[in-house]
Amino acid sequence: MDIQEIMEVLPHRPPFLLIDRVLEMDLEEKRILCVKNLTATEDYFRGHFPNRPVMPGVLQLEVMAQAAGILLNKAGGYEGRIAFFTSVDKARFRRQIGPGDQLMVEARLDKIKSFLCKVKGSITVDGERVCDAELAFAFGRD
Repeated sequence: MDIQEIMEVLPHRPPFLLIDRVLEMDLEEKRILCVKNLTATEDYFRGHFPNRPVMPGVLQLEVMAQAAGILLNKAGGYEGRIAFFTSVDKARFRRQIGPGDQLMVEARLDKIKSFLCKVKGSITVDGERVCDAELAFAFGRD
């Protein structure tokens, strides 16, 4: 999926749309792989931190949540509904990431129960895992 197709699924818009491209989506395995390219012009790098730009951990969780939102919309049977991020468990940040890094963002559907879902997410850079977490979502009404 390119950025236009992503915007047909996610309600987010720049500067808060954090997924650049969907590389793989396996609906049978309920798995998605997305890309986020970090550039020096990302707004948050101006203040976090000016002399040592680092992507905030909360935005790393958000990029995983956006990947999960696309997956849930396509594989969870909730097409056209918004997946609201409700909780995070077991988040681990293994190293800092910043301008020039290409994030490979993976999300796997773990459980669906009624309108609640759990997803396992991870981010790798150059094959090294930099962040992972368990994320929960609830679906809003249209």
